[in-house]
Amino acid sequence: MNPEPPARRARLPLSLRRSPVPWERQRPTWRDARPSLIAEAVKRAQARPSGNWYVVGASASLGGDRPLARTVADHEVVLWRGAGGRLHAGPGACPHLGAPLGDSPVRCGALVCHWHGLALDGSSFAGWEPLPAFDDGILLWVRLDEVGGEAPLDAPVVPVRPAHARGVTAVYEGRGRCEPEDVVANRLDPWHGAWFHPYSFVDLTVVGSPGGDGADDGFTVGVSFKVAGRLVVPVQAVFTAPEPRTVVMRITEGEGAGSVVETHATPLGPDELGRPRTAVTEAVVAASDRPGFVFARWAAPVLRPVMRAAAARLWRDDLAYAERRWHLRSTGRFPG
Repeated sequence: MNPEPPARRARLPLSLRRSPVPWERQRPTWRDARPSLIAEAVKRAQARPSGNWYVVGASASLGGDRPLARTVADHEVVLWRGAGGRLHAGPGACPHLGAPLGDSPVRCGALVCHWHGLALDGSSFAGWEPLPAFDDGILLWVRLDEVGGEAPLDAPVVPVRPAHARGVTAVYEGRGRCEPEDVVANRLDPWHGAWFHPYSFVDLTVVGSPGGDGADDGFTVGVSFKVAGRLVVPVQAVFTAPEPRTVVMRITEGEGAGSVVETHATPLGPDELGRPRTAVTEAVVAASDRPGFVFARWAAPVLRPVMRAAAARLWRDDLAYAERRWHLRSTGRFPG
């Protein structure tokens, strides 16, 4: 990478790569990406408490007179906002005759079944019991103790993020035929980035990993995000797994220090062929101390679709990766 004078680096976050390395001439990373190292990181993540909380969508997707219907581990759930915007959640089937409450409207803070007019205000009624729900300002969570089987926590394990007022946020949602473990394993394998996503990442080096030179339990990565042509933004980032179904990438040095990309994996239940399905909800919270970033916040409505499109392109590949991993595991052919 071509070094720049400190004054120029202070003004511009971009660097110009003098002699880009062709994709096939990159340094191979397969020796470093040891299956046992990745598997151990996944195992440690699975041992951490989640309190039975599951991400079910973006906060911004819920409002007005429509509820949000989701399936978590084959359990139908419905969420809506009551009086004053209070979040409510509960089983997705009406206790009367099982109507799908996700298709019912919200009126005066109550969810009104569109089959026979039964109104639920979020309190217990006729065997219908509310579920604990949490809105962290970016994502919606629901607690399912029957599914998780852990000791419940009063609130989910929400990663530390930049202050909402100084960041630009976008949320991507996708689905794949795999288990949450396969999504987490994908994210805890940073070595694949420049090989599998050359359109987004270059000059990737893992400079610290658990049990190696890295501190704590994270994977520390030096990488450059491609902007256009030879223009890149070099950063250092750390990947950690604060709970079994979440991986966080946090930029620690370079442009946007403090920005995070949170990947949450939620089991949906089997498809018609019995294959597991998992929802991926990825929240990107970008922030910068540069004075000019105020224009990015101003342009957030335009930037969000671009950010979601970039995440979708990456997850098109990464879900194929996760699905392949699950297929190999389920047929006993996974290496290691």
